[in-house]
Amino acid sequence: MALQRYKLTVAYRGTRYHGWQRQLAVSTWKGETPEPGCGIPTVQETLAKGLREVVRHPVTVVGSSRTDAGVHAKGQIAHFDTDQGQIPTEGLRMALNHQLPEDILVRSIEPVSEGFDAITSAVRKRYQYFIWTAPDRNPFIPDGVWHRWQELDTAAMRSAAGEFLGEHDFTSFVRPGHGRQNAVRTIYDCKVSTAGHKMVIGIEGNGFLWNMVRIMVGTLVEVGLGRYSPSDIGKMMAAQDRRAGGSTAPPHGLYLQWIKTLE
Repeated sequence: MALQRYKLTVAYRGTRYHGWQRQLAVSTWKGETPEPGCGIPTVQETLAKGLREVVRHPVTVVGSSRTDAGVHAKGQIAHFDTDQGQIPTEGLRMALNHQLPEDILVRSIEPVSEGFDAITSAVRKRYQYFIWTAPDRNPFIPDGVWHRWQELDTAAMRSAAGEFLGEHDFTSFVRPGHGRQNAVRTIYDCKVSTAGHKMVIGIEGNGFLWNMVRIMVGTLVEVGLGRYSPSDIGKMMAAQDRRAGGSTAPPHGLYLQWIKTLE
C-alpha cells in the first residue's frame, strides 16, 4: 500500500523526559534498562511507541525542534509515514492519545504531501519563557516556571529585549557545538510581559540554535538584576563569543509555543 505522510501538532510537559530526541542508553545511564531496540524516555521515543501500537508497524517520528530535557511544548510539529491511510484522522488521533501518557497530547493530525518535512518546512517559531517573581516559590508549578525572588527591573528588560530584534549573529547566545553552519538568525519579536507575579518572555524567530532562547532569557534576567545594561546586548552580539553573553536560564520555564510551516 502507498505511504501517507501525516503532520502532528503535539503538546507535552517535558519534566519526565530527556528531551525530544531519541537517545539510546549509554553505560552511565542509571534508569530502568530500556526494552531491546528502545531508548531512554524521550518524547520522540514515546510517540513512536504509541504510533506503532496504533498502525501496527514501526514508525519514524521526525520533529521540528529538538527541545532539551525538561523543556515543554504547546505546539511541537512532527511528521510520520504510514500505509494505514484508511484510518480516519480523528480516529487516528484519539487512538494515539489513548496510547500516550497523560503528559503528552497530540492536538491534531492532518495528511500532508510527501514533500512536507517537519524540519525543513518550518519557517517561523515562537517560544515562551515563564518566570515566577514572587518572594515565595509556587509549589503547584515548580517544574513549569523559573522562580526569581529578587526584584527585576522590567523596564530595563523590555528595553534590552528590543536589542535582539532583527538579523544578527547569535554566537554569543548559543551553546558551542550546535553543529550548524553559522549562528545568524532573525528575531521578529521579543517581549517581556507581566501579570501579577508571572513574567512571560516571548521570543519569535525564523529559527533557534542550541540553548539560544535560554541564554537570551538568562541575559535579560541579568539585565533585570542590574548586572548588565540594555546597551550591553549589542556589545555582546558584536563579540561573537559565548563568553561575552549572559547566563543560561534553566530548562523548566521554557515552552515551545508554536511553529509555522509551509504546509
